[in-house]
Amino acid sequence: MRNIVHPGPTATDRLQCVGGHIQHLAFTLAPGASLLDAISDVVLAHGAQSAVLALQGGAFQPFSYVMPAESRTPEHAVYFSERFDAQGEVQLLDACVTYGLRENLPFLHCHADWRDAHGRPGGGHLLPGDVMISQPIQASAWLMHGMGFVVAPDAETNFSLFQPRVLEARSHTVPGVHGYALRVAPNIDVCMALEQACRTRGINKAVLRGGVGSLVGACFDDGRVVEPHITEVFIRHGVVEPGSDGEPVATLDISMVDYTGQLSSGRLQREKNAVLVTFELVLEPVV
Repeated sequence: MRNIVHPGPTATDRLQCVGGHIQHLAFTLAPGASLLDAISDVVLAHGAQSAVLALQGGAFQPFSYVMPAESRTPEHAVYFSERFDAQGEVQLLDACVTYGLRENLPFLHCHADWRDAHGRPGGGHLLPGDVMISQPIQASAWLMHGMGFVVAPDAETNFSLFQPRVLEARSHTVPGVHGYALRVAPNIDVCMALEQACRTRGINKAVLRGGVGSLVGACFDDGRVVEPHITEVFIRHGVVEPGSDGEPVATLDISMVDYTGQLSSGRLQREKNAVLVTFELVLEPVV
């Protein structure tokens, strides 16, 4: 399994995990607002401060994003590209969002696949306050109560990143079901991290909600290998189920763009896919 050397000291906590409750909500993001404002309005109206979302369909105009890129300085092992501003309306295919707090204000982390005004496919990291919804987007959200994601400095990567935290529930009657917010650190296989989280907590079966992060390239279970090591990733579908020996086994289907602009998708091979910078995830145990 390939890994990456970051500039800071290796953190001792490689798998952060906080428990709370998650509440499912389906809704439409209407045109006329930025992605950040549209999501924030719904999440806050339901008494939550954090959520993970899956988005499908709709469009943006204007549309701004960045790509994964090599770092130009030794301050980071990897970095972002310059800003890109698409011409014309961009059709959203799929996206995954982590929504939380940065300096006590709403913020989000979104990776997506899309087609531009000429029908060309693209993928990358959306700039949440600068992309404006121009056609309705279907959203499936899991609001978090008693826990959430908060941007905090990470000495190892020298980035400020979403990390799971205990957050005060805003209601004495907590809706939804029990779940866990997780952050996986660099050089940890994402499948193995999920399996460890389930094993430690006695979870036999779980569904993955959310999933935004990066990997050191990728190895898919059909034998394909993504050699460029700097990527942006989101999880399309993920489950943890008992294997033949009764131990938890994670199955993750992802979408990825690497720093050369190559788009890839498929099912990850277990024990072969190290996190590059971070991975934000929510687990919902299945009873």
